[in-house]
Amino acid sequence: MSGKVDRELRARASRVIPGGMYGHQSVGLLPPHAPQFFERAEGAYLWDVDGNRYIDFMCGYGPNLFGYCNEQVDAAYRKQMSQIDVATGPTPRMVELAEAFVAMVTHADWAMFCKNGTDASSMALLTARAYRGRKKVLMASGAYHGAAPWCTPIPAGTVEDDRAHFIYYQYNDVKSLEDAVAQAGDDLAAIFASPFKHDVFVDQELPDAAYARRARELCDEKDALLIVDDIRAGFRIERNCSWNHLGVQPDLSTWGKAIANGHPISALLGNERAKEAASHIYVTGSFWFAGAAMAASLETLRLIRETDYLERTIALGDRLRAGLASIANTCDLDLSQTGPSQMPLVMITNEEGNCDFDRSTAFVDGMLAGGVYFHPFHNMFVGAAMTEADIDRTLEVAETVMKKLPDPVAA
Repeated sequence: MSGKVDRELRARASRVIPGGMYGHQSVGLLPPHAPQFFERAEGAYLWDVDGNRYIDFMCGYGPNLFGYCNEQVDAAYRKQMSQIDVATGPTPRMVELAEAFVAMVTHADWAMFCKNGTDASSMALLTARAYRGRKKVLMASGAYHGAAPWCTPIPAGTVEDDRAHFIYYQYNDVKSLEDAVAQAGDDLAAIFASPFKHDVFVDQELPDAAYARRARELCDEKDALLIVDDIRAGFRIERNCSWNHLGVQPDLSTWGKAIANGHPISALLGNERAKEAASHIYVTGSFWFAGAAMAASLETLRLIRETDYLERTIALGDRLRAGLASIANTCDLDLSQTGPSQMPLVMITNEEGNCDFDRSTAFVDGMLAGGVYFHPFHNMFVGAAMTEADIDRTLEVAETVMKKLPDPVAA
Protein backbone atom coordinates (compact mmCIF):
# COMPACT_ATOMS: atom_id res chain seq x y z
CA MET A 1 0.00 0.00 0.00
CA SER A 2 1.20 3.54 -0.70
CA GLY A 3 3.08 4.98 2.29
CA LYS A 4 4.91 8.07 3.43
CA VAL A 5 7.79 7.88 0.94
CA ASP A 6 5.43 7.21 -1.95
CA ARG A 7 3.22 10.16 -0.98
CA GLU A 8 6.24 12.45 -0.78
CA LEU A 9 7.39 11.37 -4.24
CA ARG A 10 3.90 11.95 -5.64
CA ALA A 11 3.93 15.49 -4.25
CA ARG A 12 7.34 16.16 -5.80
CA ALA A 13 6.26 14.60 -9.11
CA SER A 14 3.16 16.79 -9.28
CA ARG A 15 5.43 19.85 -9.37
CA VAL A 16 7.70 18.70 -12.20
CA ILE A 17 5.71 16.08 -14.17
CA PRO A 18 2.40 17.01 -15.87
CA GLY A 19 -0.40 15.36 -13.92
CA GLY A 20 2.17 13.84 -11.59
CA MET A 21 2.28 10.73 -13.80
CA TYR A 22 1.19 9.77 -17.31
CA GLY A 23 0.11 6.79 -19.40
CA HIS A 24 -1.16 3.58 -17.88
CA GLN A 25 0.26 4.55 -14.47
CA SER A 26 -1.64 7.84 -14.36
CA VAL A 27 -2.74 8.63 -10.83
CA GLY A 28 -6.46 8.55 -11.63
CA LEU A 29 -6.34 5.12 -13.26
CA LEU A 30 -5.07 3.15 -10.26
CA PRO A 31 -6.83 2.07 -7.06
CA PRO A 32 -6.60 4.70 -4.29
CA HIS A 33 -3.94 2.86 -2.29
CA ALA A 34 -1.83 1.54 -5.15
CA PRO A 35 1.82 2.63 -4.85
CA GLN A 36 3.20 4.73 -7.69
CA PHE A 37 6.92 4.23 -7.08
CA PHE A 38 9.01 1.09 -6.64
CA GLU A 39 12.50 0.47 -5.30
CA ARG A 40 13.34 -3.13 -6.12
CA ALA A 41 12.19 -6.19 -8.06
CA GLU A 42 13.31 -9.81 -8.10
CA GLY A 43 11.70 -12.91 -9.55
CA ALA A 44 7.94 -12.67 -9.09
CA TYR A 45 8.17 -9.90 -6.51
CA LEU A 46 8.08 -6.12 -6.46
CA TRP A 47 8.97 -3.81 -3.54
CA ASP A 48 7.59 -0.30 -3.32
CA VAL A 49 9.58 2.65 -1.99
CA ASP A 50 8.06 2.12 1.48
CA GLY A 51 9.39 -1.45 1.64
CA ASN A 52 6.15 -3.34 0.98
CA ARG A 53 6.53 -6.52 -1.07
CA TYR A 54 4.01 -7.68 -3.68
CA ILE A 55 3.48 -10.80 -5.74
CA ASP A 56 3.30 -8.91 -9.02
CA PHE A 57 0.57 -10.11 -11.38
CA MET A 58 1.15 -7.16 -13.73
CA CYS A 59 4.70 -8.28 -14.54
CA GLY A 60 5.57 -4.71 -15.55
CA TYR A 61 2.46 -4.75 -17.80
CA GLY A 62 3.88 -7.79 -19.55
CA PRO A 63 7.67 -7.59 -20.06
CA ASN A 64 8.53 -9.78 -17.06
CA LEU A 65 8.29 -13.32 -18.45
CA PHE A 66 11.10 -15.18 -16.65
CA GLY A 67 11.22 -13.05 -13.52
CA TYR A 68 12.64 -9.68 -12.62
CA CYS A 69 16.46 -9.57 -12.62
CA ASN A 70 16.71 -12.96 -14.30
CA GLU A 71 20.38 -13.79 -13.96
CA GLN A 72 20.77 -15.54 -17.33
CA VAL A 73 19.12 -12.76 -19.33
CA ASP A 74 20.79 -9.98 -17.38
CA ALA A 75 24.22 -11.63 -17.68
CA ALA A 76 23.88 -11.56 -21.48
CA TYR A 77 22.85 -7.90 -21.27
CA ARG A 78 25.80 -6.97 -19.02
CA LYS A 79 28.33 -8.81 -21.17
CA GLN A 80 27.20 -6.99 -24.29
CA MET A 81 27.03 -3.68 -22.43
CA SER A 82 30.65 -4.06 -21.37
CA GLN A 83 31.71 -4.35 -25.02
CA ILE A 84 29.40 -2.11 -27.07
CA ASP A 85 25.78 -1.03 -26.79
CA VAL A 86 24.58 2.19 -28.45
CA ALA A 87 27.10 3.12 -31.13
CA THR A 88 27.34 4.52 -34.63
CA GLY A 89 25.94 1.28 -36.02
CA PRO A 90 24.53 -2.05 -34.85
CA THR A 91 26.41 -5.04 -33.50
CA PRO A 92 26.35 -8.58 -34.92
CA ARG A 93 23.61 -9.32 -32.35
CA MET A 94 21.15 -7.62 -34.71
CA VAL A 95 21.67 -10.21 -37.45
CA GLU A 96 21.73 -13.07 -34.94
CA LEU A 97 18.45 -11.91 -33.39
CA ALA A 98 16.74 -11.55 -36.76
CA GLU A 99 17.88 -15.08 -37.63
CA ALA A 100 16.58 -16.40 -34.30
CA PHE A 101 13.13 -14.86 -34.81
CA VAL A 102 12.89 -16.13 -38.39
CA ALA A 103 13.78 -19.62 -37.17
CA MET A 104 11.12 -19.55 -34.41
CA VAL A 105 8.14 -17.78 -36.00
CA THR A 106 6.53 -19.66 -38.87
CA HIS A 107 5.35 -16.74 -40.99
CA ALA A 108 8.53 -14.65 -40.56
CA ASP A 109 11.12 -14.29 -43.31
CA TRP A 110 12.66 -11.09 -41.92
CA ALA A 111 12.78 -8.87 -38.83
CA MET A 112 13.27 -5.20 -37.98
CA PHE A 113 13.89 -3.91 -34.46
CA CYS A 114 12.83 -0.83 -32.54
CA LYS A 115 12.13 0.00 -28.88
CA ASN A 116 8.41 0.19 -28.00
CA GLY A 117 5.24 -1.52 -29.08
CA THR A 118 3.98 1.72 -30.61
CA ASP A 119 7.15 1.83 -32.73
CA ALA A 120 6.48 -1.67 -34.06
CA SER A 121 2.80 -1.11 -34.81
CA SER A 122 3.59 2.19 -36.54
CA MET A 123 6.22 0.43 -38.67
CA ALA A 124 3.61 -2.19 -39.58
CA LEU A 125 1.19 0.56 -40.61
CA LEU A 126 3.81 2.22 -42.82
CA THR A 127 4.78 -1.08 -44.41
CA ALA A 128 1.16 -1.98 -45.17
CA ARG A 129 0.49 1.36 -46.83
CA ALA A 130 3.74 1.18 -48.79
CA TYR A 131 2.89 -2.34 -50.03
CA ARG A 132 0.35 -1.24 -52.66
CA GLY A 133 0.15 2.50 -52.03
CA ARG A 134 -3.25 2.26 -50.34
CA LYS A 135 -4.69 4.18 -47.37
CA LYS A 136 -7.54 2.30 -45.66
CA VAL A 137 -6.73 0.25 -42.56
CA LEU A 138 -9.17 -1.83 -40.49
CA MET A 139 -8.99 -2.10 -36.70
CA ALA A 140 -11.32 -3.68 -34.15
CA SER A 141 -13.29 -1.17 -32.09
CA GLY A 142 -11.74 -0.72 -28.65
CA ALA A 143 -8.50 -2.52 -29.53
CA TYR A 144 -5.20 -1.08 -28.29
CA HIS A 145 -2.31 -0.86 -30.76
CA GLY A 146 -0.19 1.83 -29.14
CA ALA A 147 -0.08 5.47 -28.15
CA ALA A 148 0.71 7.27 -31.43
CA PRO A 149 -1.80 9.83 -32.76
CA TRP A 150 -3.30 7.24 -35.14
CA CYS A 151 -4.10 4.75 -32.37
CA THR A 152 -4.00 6.37 -28.92
CA PRO A 153 -7.11 5.60 -26.83
CA ILE A 154 -7.12 9.17 -25.45
CA PRO A 155 -7.65 11.64 -28.32
CA ALA A 156 -6.31 14.80 -26.59
CA GLY A 157 -3.82 16.49 -28.91
CA THR A 158 -4.87 14.55 -32.00
CA VAL A 159 -6.88 15.75 -35.00
CA GLU A 160 -9.49 13.99 -37.12
CA ASP A 161 -7.02 13.65 -39.99
CA ASP A 162 -4.86 11.35 -37.84
CA ARG A 163 -7.54 8.65 -38.23
CA ALA A 164 -9.12 9.73 -41.49
CA HIS A 165 -8.48 6.43 -43.24
CA PHE A 166 -9.28 3.97 -40.45
CA ILE A 167 -12.37 1.79 -40.53
CA TYR A 168 -13.54 -0.09 -37.42
CA TYR A 169 -15.13 -3.53 -37.07
CA GLN A 170 -16.22 -5.74 -34.20
CA TYR A 171 -13.71 -8.34 -33.04
CA ASN A 172 -14.75 -11.95 -33.80
CA ASP A 173 -17.67 -10.71 -35.97
CA VAL A 174 -17.18 -11.99 -39.52
CA LYS A 175 -20.07 -9.96 -40.95
CA SER A 176 -18.73 -6.77 -39.35
CA LEU A 177 -15.29 -7.49 -40.79
CA GLU A 178 -16.67 -8.17 -44.26
CA ASP A 179 -18.70 -4.94 -44.18
CA ALA A 180 -15.59 -2.96 -43.22
CA VAL A 181 -13.63 -4.53 -46.07
CA ALA A 182 -16.43 -3.63 -48.48
CA GLN A 183 -16.36 -0.05 -47.20
CA ALA A 184 -12.60 0.14 -47.85
CA GLY A 185 -13.11 -1.09 -51.41
CA ASP A 186 -10.01 -1.14 -53.56
CA ASP A 187 -8.13 1.10 -51.13
CA LEU A 188 -7.65 -1.57 -48.41
CA ALA A 189 -4.06 -1.61 -47.15
CA ALA A 190 -4.33 -3.84 -44.08
CA ILE A 191 -6.37 -5.48 -41.37
CA PHE A 192 -5.02 -5.12 -37.82
CA ALA A 193 -5.98 -7.90 -35.39
CA SER A 194 -5.11 -8.65 -31.79
CA PRO A 195 -4.32 -12.33 -31.08
CA PHE A 196 -7.31 -12.26 -28.71
CA LYS A 197 -9.58 -9.47 -27.56
CA HIS A 198 -7.81 -7.90 -24.57
CA ASP A 199 -9.58 -4.56 -24.28
CA VAL A 200 -9.90 -2.90 -20.85
CA PHE A 201 -13.12 -2.90 -18.79
CA VAL A 202 -14.75 -5.68 -20.85
CA ASP A 203 -14.47 -9.46 -20.89
CA GLN A 204 -11.64 -10.84 -22.96
CA GLU A 205 -12.49 -13.04 -25.95
CA LEU A 206 -10.40 -15.78 -27.50
CA PRO A 207 -10.33 -15.59 -31.30
CA ASP A 208 -12.94 -17.51 -33.23
CA ALA A 209 -11.22 -19.60 -35.90
CA ALA A 210 -13.75 -18.56 -38.53
CA TYR A 211 -13.04 -14.88 -37.87
CA ALA A 212 -9.25 -15.35 -38.03
CA ARG A 213 -9.43 -17.40 -41.22
CA ARG A 214 -11.81 -14.95 -42.87
CA ALA A 215 -9.42 -12.10 -42.09
CA ARG A 216 -6.69 -14.03 -43.89
CA GLU A 217 -8.95 -14.78 -46.86
CA LEU A 218 -10.08 -11.18 -47.21
CA CYS A 219 -6.50 -9.91 -47.23
CA ASP A 220 -5.61 -12.45 -49.90
CA GLU A 221 -8.65 -11.49 -51.99
CA LYS A 222 -7.84 -7.78 -51.76
CA ASP A 223 -4.04 -8.14 -51.94
CA ALA A 224 -3.78 -6.40 -48.56
CA LEU A 225 -1.66 -7.29 -45.54
CA LEU A 226 -2.87 -9.06 -42.40
CA ILE A 227 -1.20 -7.74 -39.25
CA VAL A 228 -1.32 -9.62 -35.94
CA ASP A 229 -0.40 -7.35 -33.03
CA ASP A 230 1.43 -9.79 -30.75
CA ILE A 231 3.09 -7.08 -28.64
CA ARG A 232 1.19 -8.03 -25.49
CA ALA A 233 0.61 -11.75 -26.01
CA GLY A 234 3.75 -12.78 -27.91
CA PHE A 235 5.27 -16.00 -26.51
CA ARG A 236 2.62 -16.13 -23.76
CA ILE A 237 0.16 -18.10 -25.93
CA GLU A 238 2.61 -20.31 -27.79
CA ARG A 239 6.22 -20.41 -28.94
CA ASN A 240 5.23 -18.87 -32.24
CA CYS A 241 2.91 -16.16 -33.49
CA SER A 242 -0.25 -16.41 -31.40
CA TRP A 243 -2.53 -17.29 -34.34
CA ASN A 244 -0.32 -20.18 -35.42
CA HIS A 245 -2.51 -22.72 -33.60
CA LEU A 246 -5.48 -21.51 -35.66
CA GLY A 247 -3.62 -22.28 -38.88
CA VAL A 248 -3.56 -18.57 -39.76
CA GLN A 249 -0.29 -16.90 -40.72
CA PRO A 250 -0.18 -13.08 -40.93
CA ASP A 251 1.94 -11.08 -43.33
CA LEU A 252 3.22 -8.90 -40.49
CA SER A 253 3.37 -9.36 -36.74
CA THR A 254 4.43 -6.90 -34.07
CA TRP A 255 6.31 -7.92 -30.92
CA GLY A 256 7.51 -6.31 -27.70
CA LYS A 257 7.08 -6.58 -23.94
CA ALA A 258 8.35 -10.10 -23.10
CA ILE A 259 10.84 -10.66 -25.94
CA ALA A 260 13.83 -9.51 -23.84
CA ASN A 261 12.39 -10.11 -20.38
CA GLY A 262 12.08 -6.41 -19.65
CA HIS A 263 14.98 -4.94 -21.58
CA PRO A 264 13.84 -2.31 -24.09
CA ILE A 265 13.32 -3.77 -27.54
CA SER A 266 10.43 -4.49 -29.89
CA ALA A 267 10.20 -6.02 -33.35
CA LEU A 268 8.31 -6.13 -36.61
CA LEU A 269 8.36 -9.52 -38.32
CA GLY A 270 7.16 -10.09 -41.86
CA ASN A 271 6.92 -12.53 -44.73
CA GLU A 272 8.51 -12.38 -48.16
CA ARG A 273 5.39 -10.76 -49.59
CA ALA A 274 5.89 -7.65 -47.43
CA LYS A 275 9.70 -7.51 -47.55
CA GLU A 276 10.15 -5.08 -50.43
CA ALA A 277 7.64 -2.61 -48.97
CA ALA A 278 9.41 -2.78 -45.61
CA SER A 279 12.72 -2.01 -47.31
CA HIS A 280 11.34 1.29 -48.66
CA ILE A 281 9.91 2.86 -45.49
CA TYR A 282 12.14 5.19 -43.48
CA VAL A 283 12.14 4.42 -39.76
CA THR A 284 14.87 4.84 -37.18
CA GLY A 285 15.63 5.79 -33.61
CA SER A 286 18.71 6.87 -31.69
CA PHE A 287 18.64 3.71 -29.59
CA TRP A 288 17.09 1.18 -31.99
CA PHE A 289 20.40 -0.51 -32.86
CA ALA A 290 21.52 -0.92 -29.22
CA GLY A 291 23.25 -4.26 -28.80
CA ALA A 292 22.66 -5.03 -25.12
CA ALA A 293 18.88 -5.40 -25.38
CA MET A 294 19.38 -7.59 -28.45
CA ALA A 295 21.74 -9.84 -26.48
CA ALA A 296 19.10 -10.04 -23.73
CA SER A 297 16.49 -10.96 -26.32
CA LEU A 298 18.68 -13.72 -27.75
CA GLU A 299 18.97 -15.26 -24.29
CA THR A 300 15.23 -14.85 -23.68
CA LEU A 301 14.46 -16.64 -26.95
CA ARG A 302 16.78 -19.45 -25.87
CA LEU A 303 14.86 -19.84 -22.62
CA ILE A 304 11.60 -19.79 -24.56
CA ARG A 305 12.85 -22.61 -26.79
CA GLU A 306 14.51 -24.75 -24.12
CA THR A 307 12.38 -24.48 -20.96
CA ASP A 308 8.85 -25.46 -19.99
CA TYR A 309 7.97 -21.85 -19.04
CA LEU A 310 4.79 -21.86 -21.15
CA GLU A 311 3.37 -25.04 -19.69
CA ARG A 312 4.17 -23.83 -16.17
CA THR A 313 2.54 -20.43 -16.60
CA ILE A 314 -0.58 -22.06 -18.02
CA ALA A 315 -0.73 -24.51 -15.10
CA LEU A 316 -0.24 -21.72 -12.57
CA GLY A 317 -2.90 -19.63 -14.29
CA ASP A 318 -5.33 -22.56 -14.20
CA ARG A 319 -4.62 -23.01 -10.49
CA LEU A 320 -5.30 -19.32 -9.85
CA ARG A 321 -8.50 -19.30 -11.91
CA ALA A 322 -9.93 -22.40 -10.26
CA GLY A 323 -9.13 -21.09 -6.79
CA LEU A 324 -10.66 -17.66 -7.40
CA ALA A 325 -13.80 -19.23 -8.87
CA SER A 326 -14.23 -21.48 -5.83
CA ILE A 327 -13.79 -18.59 -3.38
CA ALA A 328 -16.18 -16.34 -5.32
CA ASN A 329 -18.79 -19.09 -5.37
CA THR A 330 -18.49 -19.55 -1.63
CA CYS A 331 -18.81 -15.79 -1.11
CA ASP A 332 -21.75 -15.55 -3.55
CA LEU A 333 -19.76 -13.05 -5.60
CA ASP A 334 -20.12 -12.43 -9.34
CA LEU A 335 -16.55 -12.79 -10.57
CA SER A 336 -15.63 -12.64 -14.25
CA GLN A 337 -12.44 -14.42 -15.35
CA THR A 338 -11.76 -14.25 -19.07
CA GLY A 339 -8.96 -14.70 -21.57
CA PRO A 340 -6.11 -17.23 -21.37
CA SER A 341 -5.50 -18.27 -17.78
CA GLN A 342 -1.87 -17.11 -18.06
CA MET A 343 -3.12 -13.63 -19.09
CA PRO A 344 -6.22 -13.32 -16.89
CA LEU A 345 -8.65 -10.46 -16.68
CA VAL A 346 -10.37 -10.65 -13.29
CA MET A 347 -13.29 -8.33 -12.58
CA ILE A 348 -16.20 -8.20 -10.16
CA THR A 349 -19.33 -7.69 -12.21
CA ASN A 350 -22.79 -6.25 -11.66
CA GLU A 351 -26.18 -7.77 -12.45
CA GLU A 352 -25.78 -6.84 -16.13
CA GLY A 353 -22.46 -8.68 -16.29
CA ASN A 354 -20.43 -5.49 -16.68
CA CYS A 355 -17.44 -4.44 -14.62
CA ASP A 356 -18.50 -3.14 -11.21
CA PHE A 357 -15.69 -0.60 -11.08
CA ASP A 358 -16.16 0.41 -7.44
CA ARG A 359 -16.17 -3.16 -6.11
CA SER A 360 -13.40 -4.30 -8.45
CA THR A 361 -11.29 -1.39 -7.20
CA ALA A 362 -12.12 -2.26 -3.58
CA PHE A 363 -11.11 -5.86 -4.26
CA VAL A 364 -7.77 -4.81 -5.73
CA ASP A 365 -7.16 -2.39 -2.87
CA GLY A 366 -7.61 -5.30 -0.47
CA MET A 367 -5.26 -7.48 -2.50
CA LEU A 368 -2.62 -4.75 -2.41
CA ALA A 369 -2.94 -4.51 1.36
CA GLY A 370 -2.29 -8.26 1.48
CA GLY A 371 0.84 -8.03 -0.68
CA VAL A 372 -0.65 -9.03 -4.05
CA TYR A 373 -0.53 -6.63 -6.99
CA PHE A 374 -3.72 -7.06 -9.04
CA HIS A 375 -5.41 -4.68 -11.50
CA PRO A 376 -9.15 -3.89 -11.50
CA PHE A 377 -9.78 -3.63 -15.26
CA HIS A 378 -6.62 -4.50 -17.24
CA ASN A 379 -5.54 -8.04 -18.06
CA MET A 380 -2.80 -9.40 -15.81
CA PHE A 381 0.08 -11.81 -16.42
CA VAL A 382 1.32 -15.00 -14.81
CA GLY A 383 5.11 -15.11 -14.83
CA ALA A 384 7.40 -18.13 -15.06
CA ALA A 385 9.15 -17.10 -11.83
CA MET A 386 5.92 -17.58 -9.86
CA THR A 387 5.41 -20.75 -7.84
CA GLU A 388 2.44 -22.73 -6.59
CA ALA A 389 3.14 -21.21 -3.18
CA ASP A 390 2.72 -17.73 -4.71
CA ILE A 391 -0.62 -18.75 -6.20
CA ASP A 392 -1.77 -20.29 -2.93
CA ARG A 393 -0.79 -17.16 -1.00
CA THR A 394 -2.69 -15.08 -3.55
CA LEU A 395 -5.78 -17.22 -3.00
CA GLU A 396 -5.49 -16.86 0.78
CA VAL A 397 -5.47 -13.08 0.43
CA ALA A 398 -8.31 -13.18 -2.09
CA GLU A 399 -10.50 -15.20 0.26
CA THR A 400 -9.96 -12.73 3.10
CA VAL A 401 -10.71 -9.77 0.84
CA MET A 402 -13.77 -11.26 -0.86
CA LYS A 403 -15.39 -12.06 2.49
CA LYS A 404 -15.11 -8.39 3.51
CA LEU A 405 -16.24 -6.75 0.26
CA PRO A 406 -19.18 -4.36 0.62
CA ASP A 407 -22.48 -5.24 -0.97
CA PRO A 408 -23.13 -3.70 -4.41
CA VAL A 409 -24.66 -0.26 -4.39
CA ALA A 410 -28.31 -0.33 -5.46
CA ALA A 411 -28.98 1.37 -8.77
